[in-house]
Amino acid sequence: GQKYLTAVVKVFGPLTRNYYIRAILHAALAVPAGFLLSTILGTVCLGIASGIYLLAAVRGEEWRPIEQKPRERPHMGDTIKQPPSTPPPRPPADARKKQPAEVGG
Repeated sequence: GQKYLTAVVKVFGPLTRNYYIRAILHAALAVPAGFLLSTILGTVCLGIASGIYLLAAVRGEEWRPIEQKPRERPHMGDTIKQPPSTPPPRPPADARKKQPAEVGG
């Protein structure tokens, strides 16, 4: 789900990838929202997000995009290990076991 946001983050480079910058941005956005009673919940959420980004930055985490890997097609030779030795219809496995040859006849 981050295919489109990945392109935006790549365009702006380290400005959007750095967690210190994100923490400062969230803290700065929380300040004006704290002056109105109706936006207190948003202020708390932005403050928590700022703290989480700051903690992640201090611990050395960084943002890396999740990119799709090209799908590998399975080789047909790898799926069949040993072709059948007898043509169909085949008897059950118990009947296929070699039985001692009957003497006489």
